Amino acid sequence: MSRIPQLVITNGTVVNSFGRRHAHIVVVDGKISQLVDATEPAPDAERTIDATGQLVIPGGVDGHCHVAQVTGRFRTLDDYRTTSTAALWGGTTTIIDFGIPRDARETPLEAVLNKKALAQESRCDVALHGSVVSWDETVPWQLEQLAAEGVRSVKMYTTNRGTTMADGDTILKVMREMVRLDGLTYIHAEHDPIIADCTAQHADDGRIGIEHLHRTRPELAEETSVKETLAMAQYTKAPVYFVHQSTPGAVDLVSEARAHGQEAYSETCPHYLALDDTVYGSAFPEWYACCPPMRSPETVAALKQRLAGGAIHTVSSDHSCYDLTQKRERTDDVRAMPHGLPGVETRMPVAFTVMAESGSSVEDFVEVFSAGPARINALPGKGSIAEGFDADLVLFDPSVRRTVDGGALHMGTDFSPFDGRTLAGWPAVVVSTGRVVLDQEGFHDPGAVGRFVSRNGFREHLAAAADLSAATL
Repeated sequence: MSRIPQLVITNGTVVNSFGRRHAHIVVVDGKISQLVDATEPAPDAERTIDATGQLVIPGGVDGHCHVAQVTGRFRTLDDYRTTSTAALWGGTTTIIDFGIPRDARETPLEAVLNKKALAQESRCDVALHGSVVSWDETVPWQLEQLAAEGVRSVKMYTTNRGTTMADGDTILKVMREMVRLDGLTYIHAEHDPIIADCTAQHADDGRIGIEHLHRTRPELAEETSVKETLAMAQYTKAPVYFVHQSTPGAVDLVSEARAHGQEAYSETCPHYLALDDTVYGSAFPEWYACCPPMRSPETVAALKQRLAGGAIHTVSSDHSCYDLTQKRERTDDVRAMPHGLPGVETRMPVAFTVMAESGSSVEDFVEVFSAGPARINALPGKGSIAEGFDADLVLFDPSVRRTVDGGALHMGTDFSPFDGRTLAGWPAVVVSTGRVVLDQEGFHDPGAVGRFVSRNGFREHLAAAADLSAATL
């Protein structure tokens, strides 16, 4: 080694999605330069952190965050500085946000470039998804420009008519373009005609307040949309990724498609694993306004079984940082209130606790928290503790438990849907591209050092990852 490393983490149990070992981790210039077996002496370094008795995992990759999101007249209260700081507090070292056109005047390319400019304030690394609402003759060129910018995925909504919803023709045409550009299609899958009719019926009956949210968006709407979208993906041969799946039926549809050779992926979120629809009968139902809504206890139990069985590929936060004043403004009408939950900071402990209680291994947790999101989203240098990868690392003791205090978190809002819950899996030390940003002394703001991560082509990256995996076996 040509010079003394900036950081060495000694004597930790290094856990990747594919296994674990006791090792010293050597960090030079923000990257992992070497893994030294723990039976060997640890190299000297400018700083040494003793990880004896702790697990060391790759920094989290949150593939589904909404930063500074605008929904109608509501805007989330965060910015990149706030959200990236909260992410680091929660063991996430890379976030992927969305460039969603605010209205018909903003193009998909403009939406991404505007978000990319805002992301310069980020404390952690950032990647972006694009979004298409309506098709016109400029969309293929815009998608080419996005790919050149390193944005290799596009999200579309099958609901929210009049705002973000893309019709079937648009979805199919965009899928074809994403195949051409070696990209990935993201889908928010809820069947809009079913939801619109069900919501209208509830409004006619006077049952449209937040306490009825879960009844206005039935499981059938989600599963019908997943089925239709998978058919379009099969027809176009497009890789497709379903965000925030909340039912075992939706996950099973993706599993069946994969069994027949389709490239399809399921994401879920911590709130669909840890909460159920009884929250809408609680004293504060507005804490849980999100779409899809929480499901029945039986559905939640079955969803956790799918996660434990490996059928769910990623757990993302779907972070949307409204506060209680915004949430409470229109609790009388779910059509008028902002939907979305703060969660980038609590993703690690909630997901870890749920998975540990279900009998999953730490390796399984690393797969959905770090490795899977990095691989599926074609993020170079992310998701593994290996030589040449970015030094994004989280140290924690799984036996340590803490109770969530929503007011003491760092997400820019005044509540957490997990307030009062006792959870394991809280980070003790967080290293982001070689910088120690969290340790026993607290948070060390690194400044606006977060990098924009240009992503690889989807199939190109999977092929390279497969070759690397084969070479290390």
